[in-house]
Amino acid sequence: MLIVGAGPVGLSTALFSGRHGIRTMVLEKRDGTSLLPRAPGLQARTLELFRAAGIHADIRALEMGDSHPYFEGGIIQVDTFAGIDDAVVLESPSLDGPTVSPERVMGCGQDRYEKVLRQKAAEFGSDVRFGTRLIEFTQDEDGVTAVAEENATGRRFTIRADYLVGADGANSSVRRHLGVEREGRGTVFNALSIYFKAPELETVLKGRKFILCYANVNGTLMGLSRLHGCDPYLAAPIYYPERGEKPEDFTDERCVEIVRTAAGKADLAVEVVDKVPWQGAQLVAERFRTQRVFLAGDAAHLHPPAGGFGANTGIHDAHNLAWKLAAVLKGWAGDPLLDTYHDERHAVGSAMAAQAMVRNRIRHGHATDADRAEMVDDIIITLGYRYTSTSISSEGTGPVLTPELELTGEPGTRAPHVWLERGGETLSTIDLFWDSYVLLTDEAGSPWAEAATRAAERLGVPLRVHRVGPQSELRPQDRDWAQAYGLTAGGAVLVRPDAFVSWRAAGPAADADADGVLLDALGRSAGLAREAAVTG
Repeated sequence: MLIVGAGPVGLSTALFSGRHGIRTMVLEKRDGTSLLPRAPGLQARTLELFRAAGIHADIRALEMGDSHPYFEGGIIQVDTFAGIDDAVVLESPSLDGPTVSPERVMGCGQDRYEKVLRQKAAEFGSDVRFGTRLIEFTQDEDGVTAVAEENATGRRFTIRADYLVGADGANSSVRRHLGVEREGRGTVFNALSIYFKAPELETVLKGRKFILCYANVNGTLMGLSRLHGCDPYLAAPIYYPERGEKPEDFTDERCVEIVRTAAGKADLAVEVVDKVPWQGAQLVAERFRTQRVFLAGDAAHLHPPAGGFGANTGIHDAHNLAWKLAAVLKGWAGDPLLDTYHDERHAVGSAMAAQAMVRNRIRHGHATDADRAEMVDDIIITLGYRYTSTSISSEGTGPVLTPELELTGEPGTRAPHVWLERGGETLSTIDLFWDSYVLLTDEAGSPWAEAATRAAERLGVPLRVHRVGPQSELRPQDRDWAQAYGLTAGGAVLVRPDAFVSWRAAGPAADADADGVLLDALGRSAGLAREAAVTG
């Protein structure tokens, strides 16, 4: 598999694919991983994916102290940072919780976690090539042929791959080559990221914890983040091209003055480390799959950073796509499964973009009552989104985002988290899902368990059966697992490798019905025709 782009999304695609035993090559035109602490907030769901990939400890080791209190501080606004005592709370998002996820949100800059993703992707066999750009590609029924060029030498070489993933950002050359159009509001604002050092600023802020603090002095809005730590800080003032302003106008001296003005301290010692102009935009590609080429991350959906959904949503794209491509390449899933990548992630990407726009209007003071009514809590956006596709049983239909968090075992939603004990080890139900389908049932669920095993053997689909209950191998520790999954005695639930529920039977099965039901449910979920299963 060929991946274009070695940011968080491209490297995650390589990591997740390698974890499934799929060889990848990654092309990146930059000379190395990011040097700046961008995308500093990692969601609980993102940490769940890294947990499943076996790199949880490596990522957690990057955390500088306990970053969780910063998330609990919410989004606040001040006139100047010196007036932190009079801060107004704009948002107090719910982001995680012990009954929702085994993981907690974490602050960490992209400059640190990209290095781990690169190292671990390489350990899983990925050939990551920096300083190398994609020149062109063509595709046919059997694969993709691409031409790449080394920046330093100009040497060109040809790559033949089964599939290509374009994870090459907002200005994706892969998307442009495909001719895929985008829909949305386009650019909604222009900003400049100023990375700076100011040791005295922490004293000005009086230790106040927050995700973002907006200073609105002299009518100029500037956001401040220190989720990744304070060295450097990140400030992002807005500028207006329609007024003749441009990035080149922001000299180091002007940036120092902007920070001092926002801080409310005219003699604040400020050292500018770097400046990066960028645009807040809302654009979603009309399709995420074009035959053997897929789009992920900002190449597929672009939205303002309000909410911190960008890199996280892209990493979730990578995970959704990686297990499906691996399943098809290994021969146990059908090509229709790959169509569900667009069906599932396009809907989610569009919803994320809409929610980011709502938050952007709120933070910039342009929100209407309708905007506020449209906004849903962050935990629903990050953990509670719902998939609708042919890989999910017909019971799993409904809106992508619901007004309240509904992780109740319904098909199309992420499987509920329940703490379990197995042989003296504590684990989450989420830890059971990675490289195969899983059927969960209790001591009374034998017809479902046996039928699932027979269906998996007949279809050639990897599947594990786990019994959960007081007398079973997996013993619930914190709550009634069956109730959490919407089951009664003898019920069962089928969960995909990405921890999303594919099918559910609330109660026991008649022996005569179980085989046909599970054969159909598993076959459809894996993109296999029922007729092939019956004759195979």
